[in-house]
Parts: sequence; structure tokens; C-alpha cells
Amino acid sequence: MKTRCNHERWLQVPAIKGSESRLKYGQVVHGWFYARLNRFIAEVFVGGVKERVHIKNTGRLRELLLPDAEVLLEVSGNPSRQTRYSLIAVNKEGRWVNIDSQAPNAAAFEAVQAGKVPELGHIISVKREVTYGDSRFDLYYEHDRGQGFVEVKGVTLEQEGVAMFPDAPTARGTKHVLEMARAVREGYAGAILFLVQMKGCHTFTPHRQMDEALADALLEASREGVCILAYDARVTEDGLWLDQPLPVIL
Repeated sequence: MKTRCNHERWLQVPAIKGSESRLKYGQVVHGWFYARLNRFIAEVFVGGVKERVHIKNTGRLRELLLPDAEVLLEVSGNPSRQTRYSLIAVNKEGRWVNIDSQAPNAAAFEAVQAGKVPELGHIISVKREVTYGDSRFDLYYEHDRGQGFVEVKGVTLEQEGVAMFPDAPTARGTKHVLEMARAVREGYAGAILFLVQMKGCHTFTPHRQMDEALADALLEASREGVCILAYDARVTEDGLWLDQPLPVIL
């Protein structure tokens, strides 16, 4: 099922207060991946020295974190931190794949604020990390006809040009989708934005074999009026920007 967004149904609902922030990379260095020790820590060679580094993503990343893969590391400015570096990107077949789980939210915030996600309509204002019900959505925005929410999901898994989410089961992700459907029923606009943290993909689809519950929730939410969006990203050694929309097949 290909998706199509329709946000013509709006109700005037109370504005909600939230917070705004941005993610910016500082100094970045190259390294070579050696091994993953646990969800948060890996060993990487930097300048010929094996270093323990922080992984800014708790997903499996099995197709990316391979021995001898070239990686990008952000240098920490905190002298008291246990790890000096954070792993933020991996070179896959000659292209950078950003794996920083915080980067999609920052990129989406800037893009929505700049009006670069036309599916959401004309944006008046946007805020980050706003609580609704039992969930905290990544973005809340105001439109000249009402208010809406956006939940952002970073995508690092790609197979033969198809971007997929998730790469590990996520009950939290399913909860967010169901909560977004509830928000739409109560009069808000709602969107789930999958930001593919690389170029070179032609389609996005939920990874049903990995998480059937999430795939089913997205299909039902789309039928209830939640806008399911996917965009790829331009990834450089020092940043990531939302770029072009991708077809979504549920």
C-alpha cells in the first residue's frame, strides 16, 4: 500500500509548550572499526591506537559495524567522560551512513522549521520534545489551520536500495505510532517521519519480518489519517541534512 497524506481535517486545539534544541558536531576524526563490546561501547582504531568509543545508537547495526569498516568519530569536549570519542557514521560501499540516533531529530526540526517538509503545510512555529498522553513526540508544530505532531525515526538499515525500519524490535516505536493515531482522532494533525540517514535508497518500507506489530500499527495509523513520510539525507563528514522524499510502501 502506497501512502498519501491528507491533513484537510483540522480542529482548533490548545497549543502545548515544549523545548527547542539543536545537535551540532564539533571536531570529527576518522577511524577503523574493530569490535562492538556491548550496545553502547565499541573498539575503534584511531591513528593506529585502539580506543573504546561510545556508540550513539543502540540498534543492532549488524550490516554496518563490520571489522575494518571506516568510521567517523566526534571528539568529546568533556575531559571527565570515560570515552573520548562518539561513533557517528560508517562508510558503507563508498557512502557515509550516519548512525547518530540524535541527528534525525535535529535535522527534522531544522527542515520543518524551514518549511522543507511540504506535506505538513505552511508552518507557523515548531517546538521539540512535547508530551502528549503517555508519549513524548519529537516535534509539535502550529499551522494556520491548527496544530500537529511529528514523530521522527532514524533509519540506518538498507537492503538493495530499500530503506527499512526497525533493525531490532521496538515496542516503544509501536506505542508512539498508536499514540499518534489517537492524537489524530482527537483533532491534531499527525505524522511519522522516517529519516533515512544516507543517500542511495529508492523506497522506504517497514521491516515487517523484524517487527510485525510496528508494521501493522503503521498501516492502521495511515488509514486513520496519520501521515507516514520518508526522506533521505545528505550525509557529510560533519553533518546530516534532510534531502528528498522517498515513496513509502506499507
